[in-house]
Amino acid sequence: MPINIEFSDRLKNLPPYLFVEIDKAKREAVAQGRDIINLGIGDPDHPTPAHIIEAMKIAVSDGANHHYAFDAGLPELRQEIALWFQNRFNVGLDANTEIYPLIGSKEGLAHLPLGIINPKDKVLLTNPAYPAYRPSIEFAGGRIIHLPLKASNGFLPDLKKVAESKDPKAIIINYPNNPTAATAPKEFYVVLVALAREKGLIIISDMAYSEVYFDGEKPLSIFEIEGAKDVAIEFHSFSKTYYMTGWRIGWACGNPKLIAALAQVKTNFDSGIFQAIQVAGIAALKSDPLVAEDMRSLYQDRRDYLINGLRALGWKIPPPKATYYVWAKIPKGFSSSMETAKTFLEKADIVVTPGNGFGEQGEGYIRMTLTVPKDRINEAVSRLQKIL
Repeated sequence: MPINIEFSDRLKNLPPYLFVEIDKAKREAVAQGRDIINLGIGDPDHPTPAHIIEAMKIAVSDGANHHYAFDAGLPELRQEIALWFQNRFNVGLDANTEIYPLIGSKEGLAHLPLGIINPKDKVLLTNPAYPAYRPSIEFAGGRIIHLPLKASNGFLPDLKKVAESKDPKAIIINYPNNPTAATAPKEFYVVLVALAREKGLIIISDMAYSEVYFDGEKPLSIFEIEGAKDVAIEFHSFSKTYYMTGWRIGWACGNPKLIAALAQVKTNFDSGIFQAIQVAGIAALKSDPLVAEDMRSLYQDRRDYLINGLRALGWKIPPPKATYYVWAKIPKGFSSSMETAKTFLEKADIVVTPGNGFGEQGEGYIRMTLTVPKDRINEAVSRLQKIL
């Protein structure tokens, strides 16, 4: 007779993971034979560049790569990350103590709190935010203090509230931002780093979209600010820059003690990145700059196409400066984010993400992705014209 098995309280307290729910609704619609345009999940529609795939093929055929990987990654990978970082941000990193490769940046962001957060420690978290941040804090026993992101403040957290907060242990920031597509100016980072040094606050910066920017406005790394290495750790990803979402490879960099805490957690939980993928990662970092430039040009073209199409319908949306997301106030006549998303799916066969899935402060917005071709964007606009 089966025993009664219950999920742990920590799992029971979590809401369903947003993108799994969206994918479930999409699959049900597709199973009904409907032509669904998926503007919900940000998964690039282009293949990984051929030179990266070729490097992977060669590496997979090499038996030396079939064993347990080094936990800290191949020295050559860490050195290549350091070179890339120097070229991109003009910031030097110690390849041995200030860089740690990850099985995707999401994995590192999930593991880090286990190394630095004790039960009841306060963690400042922007709202709305990428949904994966919440469980990483709560599983470590941390207490979340929300920092609203409002359009009136450029979707940046109010740093006065950070200054006024009592004994926070850490803050998670994410610029370019998912879901709002906002970017952070140098002045924001300067004040935040000064506050962190004054309050003993750890800054966790997620820069997964660092290379998806438009109009030549390059996002900053927090380490371009003097003193940031004393208080910060930053997470980077291969996924968006090189169309490598399924490969699961990224890295953390910054304060050596924070890197060491993350490394100690990871050595207890995993055995590093499959070495052939690390070799492919090296090939990606050595890519011709045109690879990233073409990626940005593709998304900027789609951004303009979608924004102009929706504006022609009377839906005024500011164009994003970065990421491949469009964060839009729900159209007139709709009462909530979820109603908007359901109507778009039921009446136009379009999947979008309701803003409240990123936190209560996301209510009144939806998120659309730019990871579909222009002909599908054009079709989406045509369908929306019939219901807006």
